[in-house]
Amino acid sequence: MQDIAEQLQSWHASGRSFAVATVVGVSGSAPRDPGAALAVDASGEAIGSVSGGCVEGAVYELCQRAIASGEPVLERFGYSDEDAFAVGLTCGGVLDVFVQPITPGADAALDAGITYVASGTPVSLARVIDGPAALLGATVAVTADTHHGSLSPAPSTTAALERAVVAEARAMLDAGRTGRVVLALDGRPCDEDEQGTVTFFVESYVPAPRMIVFGAIDFAAAVVRIGRFLGYHVTVCDARPVFATRRRFPDADEVVVDWPHRYLDSQLEKIDGRTVLCVLTHDAKFDIPLLERALRLPVGYVGAMGSRRTHRDRNAKLREVGLTEAEIGRLRSPIGLDLGARTPEETAVSVAAEIIAHRRGGSCLPLSTGNGPIHHDLTHTDGNRRTRPRPHAA
Repeated sequence: MQDIAEQLQSWHASGRSFAVATVVGVSGSAPRDPGAALAVDASGEAIGSVSGGCVEGAVYELCQRAIASGEPVLERFGYSDEDAFAVGLTCGGVLDVFVQPITPGADAALDAGITYVASGTPVSLARVIDGPAALLGATVAVTADTHHGSLSPAPSTTAALERAVVAEARAMLDAGRTGRVVLALDGRPCDEDEQGTVTFFVESYVPAPRMIVFGAIDFAAAVVRIGRFLGYHVTVCDARPVFATRRRFPDADEVVVDWPHRYLDSQLEKIDGRTVLCVLTHDAKFDIPLLERALRLPVGYVGAMGSRRTHRDRNAKLREVGLTEAEIGRLRSPIGLDLGARTPEETAVSVAAEIIAHRRGGSCLPLSTGNGPIHHDLTHTDGNRRTRPRPHAA
């Protein structure tokens, strides 16, 4: 619900009751990922989306009923063979949607969670979506150093269960993961098909992933624009003050004048496995010191612009400074997919397409040439099974 957090905070601050419907599981060709949310307030105003349109009406009614009853509900929506236009997903996917009514001041964890999300403070919300009736809807809000809320009233095993889910949620927050966690009442990890389990949906809300564009060239301006469109916090960095200006890059969140490798060294605490580095300078005096560092960092993507010859020469220089073949193999160069791009805008689309494919595990082939799944995901956030955070695979 990060994309609707500002409106939710406004409703919450005004004391308005509302219900939030969250996608907590997907399978098949479902249109939205786990964590997508639609909210409806007591007056009937709706914001957000859970399906791109196909089940919005039914979910809207569920939200209204939840506000009236005060009871949460887990509902499954899927394709109907008998009537493809019935309430369901005509694309053939399945969505599990959890609807939770929220009354400001009634739940300390939800109150804290909404405030944290709206302020941009990293937080994980762990909500019980399946299990004992007394626990359904119980929420714990977990930050890096504290947590709010509890799982009572609940069985005598609540203390162990609460400690376990706080630990799981904190680990998922650290990794920026969202997904289901299934625990036994005594806090032991287990599978969803076991008896006597509690299923939590853990949503991690972290700042937008970073894209750092090195090289203040014309192509960079187009990459900045598409990076912002994809939801990245975009920084442009160049050592040449005449090129690295706010006027040339009005769409960037930050424009930094500094040597690329020195700026990267200053950002080590602010980058993670979601960070994207686009090296567009194709100038060895900038590129080599930068890539020597970048290819040893646990970032999500490193791409560098240049011709085939530039790529070969660059790799040779990287070997000379001590990089291994495995480290050099992480470099996407020449940057982007082969779309036949020529203009800066076309090149930006090529770069963005490669970033998405690398992140999601796409084949980069036309969808019309195959009959496999349309949606891929390598980030372990599918929401359909117990999900432990795993190291990012570069």
